[in-house]
Amino acid sequence: MSGQPDEALEVLRGVWSAQGQTSSDLAEAFGTAKSCKNMKNVGFDGMADDDEDLRTAWRGRLQREGKLNPDAGSIRDLVLGSPEVR
Repeated sequence: MSGQPDEALEVLRGVWSAQGQTSSDLAEAFGTAKSCKNMKNVGFDGMADDDEDLRTAWRGRLQREGKLNPDAGSIRDLVLGSPEVR
């Protein structure tokens, strides 16, 4: 399965070559992809009420979304499940 992305890339390169497209043609058609690296405005402000801490707010959100495992003791347990289950 790890070889599939490489194979897909080779297929795309073959299609582009067959159509006579170059990387500069593709860049002109689709523009350059830019990602936003400014993370200073990303945070958890407003998630918790004034009388609630962030941990309680996260647990409340997970519970409302049906994602809270009350038996989990850590983040690892929440993500991977408890070791006894495996």
